[in-house]
Amino acid sequence: MSNRYAVVLAAGKGTRMKSKLYKVLHPVCGKPMVEHVVDQLTDLNLSEIITIIGFGSDLVKEQLGSRTKYVLQEEQLGTGHAVQMAEPYLKDKKGTTIVVCGDTPLLTGETLKELMDFHENEQAQVSVLTSKLDDPSGYGRVIRNDDNEVEKIVEHKDANNDELKVNEINTGVYCFDNELLFDALDLVSNDNSQGEYYLPDVLSIAKERSQKVVAYTTPNFEETLGVNDRVALSKAEKIMQQRINEHHMRQGVSIIDVDNTYIGPDVIIGSDVIIEPGCKISGKTTIKDESTIGPNSEIMDSYIGESTVIKQSVVTESKVGQSVNIGPFAHIRPASDVGDHVKIGNFVEVKKSQIDSNSKVSHLSYIGDAEVGKDANIGCGTITVNYDGKNKYKTIIEDEAFIGCNSNLVAPVTVKKGAYVAAGSTITKDVPEKALSIARSRQENKEGYVERLNKRK
Repeated sequence: MSNRYAVVLAAGKGTRMKSKLYKVLHPVCGKPMVEHVVDQLTDLNLSEIITIIGFGSDLVKEQLGSRTKYVLQEEQLGTGHAVQMAEPYLKDKKGTTIVVCGDTPLLTGETLKELMDFHENEQAQVSVLTSKLDDPSGYGRVIRNDDNEVEKIVEHKDANNDELKVNEINTGVYCFDNELLFDALDLVSNDNSQGEYYLPDVLSIAKERSQKVVAYTTPNFEETLGVNDRVALSKAEKIMQQRINEHHMRQGVSIIDVDNTYIGPDVIIGSDVIIEPGCKISGKTTIKDESTIGPNSEIMDSYIGESTVIKQSVVTESKVGQSVNIGPFAHIRPASDVGDHVKIGNFVEVKKSQIDSNSKVSHLSYIGDAEVGKDANIGCGTITVNYDGKNKYKTIIEDEAFIGCNSNLVAPVTVKKGAYVAAGSTITKDVPEKALSIARSRQENKEGYVERLNKRK
């Protein structure tokens, strides 16, 4: 197999998006469009990926990192000119170069590989990815000759009546012999109404040289959808959502309502997981076997262990063990580590804390910057008071400790193993092992107070 290269066209501003955000950075299922494209190319183990950038170039670099090299197209002078910007990296190299637009997030690595394989097997100099539509209106038509090779590509507005009857359309994805590509680009003219250098003109140059130009037809037109406005962005989102959900269901995941479940492309889900309606699961999230994600839960960049149940709750950038019960209406904030067989009940917030196995935080508590040991019980309304207005401090609750309801643990403070804190206490000093700490005012009843108060009124 020859060397393979890719050029990703991602320099256009995308004025039809009517957005301050650079077009190819608009997300589809939580990931920028151009990153979908580069991810698929990266999986093909190409020799080089070159991304042509323009507006918002720094943001694109930040998003894609070192997976690709970058070339800045300062002036937007057409697709041919954009590809020519990759010349410092690719000129005179032997091999195959695939050109893909950064606003085609639905393209799969499988289709791109099939195109390159076809191109090389045919020993062609140019190959076009095409598709067939019942209604090809608005698309450039691919006109083949008697040898089934591509004779030309005609834009809809320039097609005659016979050409308009052709339903095979150009998707804008090409494979080239790399040496031919950059040789021909030097000959492409901008003598047209737009004053731009068009990449499809390379096909005409190749034909003039009697070189082989072929087309590979994909049966799935949806893959080739280019996103130029918010309407197309919404369509791409829906198609990607359905594709992702169907993949997980075929792997043994039960998704109760596929139209109202939103799963990111990098999420990993085990078998016999149940996902209820309204869930959003995104980022680098892993959910292990036999867990249940209840309605309207949101999980991002987190690990969820086996047989865990999460009900109407939010988990972000955290690790949750196996056989854990969370919610309803709990919030697990970043950098939290919830151990096995833990209960996090309704209206509990956990932030940057470790809660070890078999412990319970059943309801209406805030656990922030804390270490909670095994078999601890934290009563309703408990707060780890971690912030003095300037600095954050740690609370340590050791194994088997019992924190009574409505307690304030003012950090830095430690409740030692097996200790009890009486309900309603405000703890400012360490509690010794197996001690009972009471830190509240003694109750005083003033008899007849209400009657005296009413008389004064």
